[in-house]
Order: sequence, then structure tokens, then C-alpha cells
Amino acid sequence: MTPNDTPAKRPTIYDVAKLAGVSPSLVSLVLQNPDRVGEKRRAAVRAAIAELGYRPSRAATTLASNRTKSIGLVIDDYRNLWFVDLLRGMESALAEQGYQVMLADSRPGESRIKAAADGLLAMHVDGMVIAAEPGGVALTGTAVPTVVAGWRHGVPPEADLITNDDDEGGALAADHLLGLGHARIGHLSGFGGAAAHRRAGFNVRLREAGVAAWTVGEEGGTSEEDGYSSACWLLDHHPDTTAIFAANDTMALGAMGAIRARGLAVPADVSLIGYDNSPLAKSRYLELTSVDNRSDVVGVEVAKVLLRRFQDPAAGPQRELVEPLLVARGTTSRPSE
Repeated sequence: MTPNDTPAKRPTIYDVAKLAGVSPSLVSLVLQNPDRVGEKRRAAVRAAIAELGYRPSRAATTLASNRTKSIGLVIDDYRNLWFVDLLRGMESALAEQGYQVMLADSRPGESRIKAAADGLLAMHVDGMVIAAEPGGVALTGTAVPTVVAGWRHGVPPEADLITNDDDEGGALAADHLLGLGHARIGHLSGFGGAAAHRRAGFNVRLREAGVAAWTVGEEGGTSEEDGYSSACWLLDHHPDTTAIFAANDTMALGAMGAIRARGLAVPADVSLIGYDNSPLAKSRYLELTSVDNRSDVVGVEVAKVLLRRFQDPAAGPQRELVEPLLVARGTTSRPSE
């Protein structure tokens, strides 16, 4: 653009009305409730919109309706891709109602989660989804319907909770390894409600089978680096380990690096299971056995609960468990003799 150029004027609803030969109020009606407008005038308005490249102003819609038609989603780490299916599920249910999802990454820590939630609230979101460890902080005084996605520490009793049944998921991982004949098993865990439930379900099932697991990292993080360091400790202190269950797929990726750094192979020497069935697990290069937490289903149910809250703010809190599935791929096999 040269100094003499001026930006093209953005078309307005009045420009559309003039070109279509109708009133601005009728253009607005076509945008908001087209079934109430006759086919001929509706077609004229849509043709004008297409010709001018008109885009309705969300700000104007917000001022008129006191709604932004947006939902805030707080996650704790972009690097852990488990939330991708959650977001996809939410959008599939919300888009048809005209809502969009605004994402905020908080990273672990109550103050950061509160800052992320406050930032979304400052944008006047109509509802909030917390997919991170809130510790009760981010849910205080939100003044909008709020749903917690996934097991978290400190979820208030009045909050809606939609989660994968992580206890059952941990049990599925144990059953898979026991069924393959493994008896020297390690578990890479971490801090957080989901990790605690996965650990509990896994350990209960192993105890029932008379097998004890070596658990590492209960109070640590759940990143790839955490998975690497925990697996290093496990393999250095228990070199006869034949199988590892990681609390999520990102930790499993780190564990795979630790296994290979010691000259071992997956699954010939050490079988490996992750959790979440994230895009990492599904990649053809990794082919990671993983417990599917069905985040897409959780996302759909989260959206339904929010929409119900919009219609009935006084409705009581809802608790829903989504049944997990185990997806066996190329990283697990029978232990070598």
C-alpha cells in the first residue's frame, strides 16, 4: 500500500440493504431468522451479501443481545494434545447453535489458571469450560455457567463435571498387560485428578492379580520430559521391567526415548501403553497402544450441559462418566523369554 492509498471501506448492513433494495431491518432479519423472510427477498439479500463480501459484526450482535455466543475453554498445556478431540467435540455441538470456542492455555499453577479464566471472562464469554487443575480458584465468581472437563482436584460440588472414567481406563491398561503375560510392570504417574484416578484403577487391578507395579512420579508433572526422567529412574532401578503404563501419551513419548536411550526396543524388550489416544498415539510412526478417553464424546456432553445451563440456570450440577476404550497398536506385545 502506498501513502496515497486508503483502505477499502468495509461494507455495512446499510450497503447490503441499498444493493438488495430492502430495509436494513430486513437484512438483519435474514441474518438472524431467515425463515421469516420470503424467498425472493431472502435471495436478494444473500446475493448482495455475497457481492459485497459483507460479514456481520459480532460486536454489534453482542450489544444487541447481551450475548457474545462464545465459550471459554481453559487447558493447562498446548503441548499435550489430548484436548484436540475435546475441542472438536465441543465445536460439533456448539457450532449449530451459533457458538464459537475461545481457547486459553494456562500452564500448571492456580494463579495462571485464574489469569487465563479471568482473561476469557473479560471477553464476556457466555460459558466456561475448565480442562485444567482449578484448585477451586478459577471457578470462584465466574458469574457464567462453568463445566469441569476431566477429573480434577478441588472441583466444587456445585460445578458440573463431565469426565472419562479414568479408574476404568487404568484397569483396562492393567488387564491388557496382564493378558499379555507381563508381571514386572512400571507406571509413570503425575500430580492431578486424572492421573490419580488412572493410577488407582491400574493398581487395584494389578493387586487383584497378585502383581505389584513400580510407580514413579506421583507428585510430578506429566510432560514428555517428565515421562523421560521417570522412565529413566524406573529402568535404572528396575532394569527387569518388561512393560510401562504412562499416565498420558505425552509421557509415553518421553518413556519411549528413555527406553531407546538404553539400547532397548519397544515392544521387543519393553511394552508401552499411553493414555488419551491423542494424535500422538494415532500417528503411523509411533503406533502407540493407548487408552482412549473419548475426549470427543466428553466435549459433546460438555457442550450439551452448557446449553442446558443457558436454558435453565437453576438446574442442579451434573456428573457424567464416559466409558473408555483400549486401542491396541504396535507398542505392546508378550514379554520376551
